[in-house]
Amino acid sequence: MTQFPCDRHGLIRRSAALAADLTDDDLRAGVKSGSLLRLTPGVYVESDDQFDGPAGSDRLYRLRSLAVATAEIGGSLPSSHVSAAAVHRLPLLAPTRTRVHLTNGKAAGGKTTRLRHIHAAPLSDDEVTVVDGVSVTSLSRTAVDVAGDGNFAQALTAFDGALRAGADLEPMAAALSRRRVGARSARRALPLADGRSESVGESWSRAQMIDAGFPAPTLQREFRCRAGRYRCDFCWGDKLIGEFDGAVKYGRYRRPGESINAAVLREKSREDELRAIGFMVVRWTWPMLQRGEMLDVLRPWLQHVNLVAA
Repeated sequence: MTQFPCDRHGLIRRSAALAADLTDDDLRAGVKSGSLLRLTPGVYVESDDQFDGPAGSDRLYRLRSLAVATAEIGGSLPSSHVSAAAVHRLPLLAPTRTRVHLTNGKAAGGKTTRLRHIHAAPLSDDEVTVVDGVSVTSLSRTAVDVAGDGNFAQALTAFDGALRAGADLEPMAAALSRRRVGARSARRALPLADGRSESVGESWSRAQMIDAGFPAPTLQREFRCRAGRYRCDFCWGDKLIGEFDGAVKYGRYRRPGESINAAVLREKSREDELRAIGFMVVRWTWPMLQRGEMLDVLRPWLQHVNLVAA
């Protein structure tokens, strides 16, 4: 089996392969056999099952963004928009990733090709940073760029994630104030952003609640129960708790050596304890958000505790 030289990102560059006495035929054969994935001209990555599924797609797009940013065709332009979000590991809601995005820092000169979208927009010195050795727009500027290109739910998700990752509200507000087009949803979302929202699913849930006019929940409220202290995704008053069950929720909170089944049973015990102290617990999943069913599930419970009119 051919051994390809990898850089610190796991990328295989044509120049390094040729220096290791490999040939273009070796690279083409790797792509044809499926052992290599071509990210951009002259840059490859070894095929792996870690690129399967939604999380795998995120990893692969991050590598493609790194590949373009560090290849000759990327030049010295900073990655931006969804590509900078990938480099920052900023989770997004339904991002469009057909191209790698860069920004030229100028008022003109934008260009779109099959692989890249170069945006024409000024960038101040504090709006560019380096992540993993790659020039990217700052976390705050990245969130604003992504939010400005999306709908309300996508904007809220980007801002929630940026705050959660340590971005400050002030530079996001400043960057948003300079944006002339595509900012209506972003301007609505920024004052409502909350870094306590722990996932894309929680942000999307909250966006749907806001659009429906539901009362704002308290996020990540903590309760002391018999077996310990528990935090909940959403809470309304002293009667109702809402929980988003993401596909990886139990995997993310598994304790060392704990099976998925044991984590599920522990979560059920946690829910029983919350009910024992007087709370009703309502749960929903990602498919329910996709189908618009979450609101119909939550509304009767909010009506039951007199927070929404019947």
